[in-house]
Amino acid sequence: MTHNTVLRIFLVTLLIAPLSSLAEEKPLWEAGIGIGAMSFPAYRGSDKTHNFLLPVPYFVYHGDFLKADRHGIRGSLFDSELVDLTLSFSASPPTNSDDIDAREGMPDLKTTFEFGPQIDLTLWRNENRTRSLRLRMPARAAFTVERSSESIGWVFSPRLNLDITDLPAMPGWNLGFVAGPIYATEDQHDYFYGVDPQYATNERPAYQTSGGYSGSQFLFTLSKRFERTWVGAFVRYDTLSDAVFEDSPLLTEDSFAAIGVAISWVISESKTRVNVEDY
Repeated sequence: MTHNTVLRIFLVTLLIAPLSSLAEEKPLWEAGIGIGAMSFPAYRGSDKTHNFLLPVPYFVYHGDFLKADRHGIRGSLFDSELVDLTLSFSASPPTNSDDIDAREGMPDLKTTFEFGPQIDLTLWRNENRTRSLRLRMPARAAFTVERSSESIGWVFSPRLNLDITDLPAMPGWNLGFVAGPIYATEDQHDYFYGVDPQYATNERPAYQTSGGYSGSQFLFTLSKRFERTWVGAFVRYDTLSDAVFEDSPLLTEDSFAAIGVAISWVISESKTRVNVEDY
């Protein structure tokens, strides 16, 4: 989950190993449940922190067309090992404005949900596919989650994603590093950083922003699948320096960090086995 989130980011083809040396037999699907703890700001740039303890679903599916695994949910619409069309999701929790000094007296922030397509381009990977560099380009439409849902613009966040699954000192662990800028439309920025005239005060002048640069994110992830257990953790750093809403009176922190840990247990799996290759 990110304010985006979500986070999980992103010239030429190099070596690709033969399929026979990469395929591994795995269950068609696996399902489980777990628990996670996370800490992050009420919204990007807020000095109010949310701390959550919440259930974490675990689901992996290795279908011919649709796949859901550590790389995300994706469909095989291209006959290519270098290009994938995936789905990108993000969400932010609700926020009571009276709990945040900068927003006191303003309308509460609703839960928001973002979803949209994502193109993944493999820029490089080693011969046995244990290390890879990808460019991920998600474009997500954002909405409030309420009875009368409101559209609050679009978010585009091209990212470089480095994956390493053969750490010499930590066998079996997967390390990921994601970095890139964020861009959003005026509606998205105004929802979080705009101040309508009726909510202006001496300390909080009226403010309207524009679309454009929304800062940058840097994300580290570490995870491992054991026999029937999955564990993972992330650390995310955001900088809002030079964002188009940098002068908003609602932005009280121009950089911040978010962290999270989770553990899930695999409860059930398919008896059907399929050959799976890491892409």
